[in-house]
Amino acid sequence: MAHRIITQVVLTGSRILGRAFAESYRQAAASQKYAAASSKNPNATTFSASGLTLDEACKILNVPPPKGGEANLTAVQERFKKLFDLNEPKKGGSFYLQSKILRARERIEMEVRTAEEAASREAELKEGWKPKVFKDR
Repeated sequence: MAHRIITQVVLTGSRILGRAFAESYRQAAASQKYAAASSKNPNATTFSASGLTLDEACKILNVPPPKGGEANLTAVQERFKKLFDLNEPKKGGSFYLQSKILRARERIEMEVRTAEEAASREAELKEGWKPKVFKDR
């Protein structure tokens, strides 16, 4: 009689574990497809740490989006300082809003930095690679 109960417990447990593994495999496959689809369209992806798109960042700080990778970073910095100080938690502001404002500034700066790096690479490709050689006197 005891062996019957033990057999039932083992079979039921293995059935439950099998279903759990199958479900986790389906979820992993779905997330892999989603990641592959989002990597094919880099403009549609979000900033990995904050989940902000460039449009959202510009709306939060109320600045125009960078045109061709160039933005008025002084205006972005001024808006950031003003909004960041207005939302100081000690003055009754919101820490959540403060963090969104910070992430928006970081997202815009990242976009400008990426565009500047791409432009410098293009300029170097046009000129050709010229190594800097230092000669001893």
